[in-house]
Amino acid sequence: MSPDDGKLRDEVIDLACELMSRRSITPADEGCQQLIGQRLEAVGMTVENMDSKDVSNLFAHHGSGRPHLMLVGHTDVVPPGPEKAWRFPPFEPTICNGMLYGRGAADMKSSVAAFVLALEKFITDHPDHPGTVSMLLTSDEEGPAVNGVRAVVPQLKKRALLPDACLVGEPSSSERLGDVMRVGRRGSIQAVLKVSGVQGHTAYARARDNPAHRAGPLVAALGALEFDDGDGMFPSTRLQISNLRAGTGANNVTPGELEVLFNIRHSPATSAEALKAQIEALVVAHDPGPWTLNWKISGAPFGPATGRLPEIVEQACIEILSTVPKADTGGGTSDGRFFGPLGIPVVELGPVNATIHQVDECIAVDALRLLPALYGRMIESMLVRE
Repeated sequence: MSPDDGKLRDEVIDLACELMSRRSITPADEGCQQLIGQRLEAVGMTVENMDSKDVSNLFAHHGSGRPHLMLVGHTDVVPPGPEKAWRFPPFEPTICNGMLYGRGAADMKSSVAAFVLALEKFITDHPDHPGTVSMLLTSDEEGPAVNGVRAVVPQLKKRALLPDACLVGEPSSSERLGDVMRVGRRGSIQAVLKVSGVQGHTAYARARDNPAHRAGPLVAALGALEFDDGDGMFPSTRLQISNLRAGTGANNVTPGELEVLFNIRHSPATSAEALKAQIEALVVAHDPGPWTLNWKISGAPFGPATGRLPEIVEQACIEILSTVPKADTGGGTSDGRFFGPLGIPVVELGPVNATIHQVDECIAVDALRLLPALYGRMIESMLVRE
């Protein structure tokens, strides 16, 4: 380990803690991006604020031409939940028994801090590097994701600044840092099925007017749907009912409307259009009464990533961590969904995800200390190493 590597190991802890101490609950940024922007400008990166409405977006870039590697992350976090349930205050980062505790420790202020340290060292060591390296940060990843990366990508496209490859620092690892890398994602669809009836007194209402009665077989059929469209990289499509809503809260009033909320995670083998047609046909076949279906595509499927990026990420994990990462397409969604469907290879590599969004979110300090060198090796391999 060089002296510079040792310095990075200490600095990444300090920067991660500084970011974690800021209560940047989505879509708030609380000055995280300003702090980062000042540091990156100091090493010569061009930093732009591309804010949209109440969302902070930062785009920093250095160099020109191709290849263009973009690092993607977010500075917002989910709410901490009941703070009294935390072992330590969620916005007072605390190290205990080799773990750094606090909201954002794993998702994903540690990765953002490591990105910054890796960029600073790379540009200092290679001020005249070929190609372009950039970083895009948003405070709208954990929220609706409308005014964040989704809003910035079209602007970058107009300026011919879309990357050739995209490295996302989301917490991909399962048991130890680098054991899993995401090379694609399933598509995600949020749907709300509304079945209408007639509200009435339970003593007099007719069963056929009660949408909960009429939609019962349909709800069961939705939950029983199975799909056989998986392959070696993508699991089969799955539908999960997330909520049922009906009634006024009174036990002597029948509901006038039933809402069935469900999410579909689908493989590239089955399109969103085909799934919608299948669901609509199922509803018609069960004839639950008047109905509407609200269908929202929150992310298209993409991947698996090909080309140099997955090879570079795998080799960096081998060299820095002595770990061969498993290529995977599981998990939820990330901002990679705004690049992958454009044909841009996307790989996600970050901390262990066991505690993300939970009380007592944490990251192993030893893993955090390795992140800058890990990301730095990926940047070097993409731009300056043969």
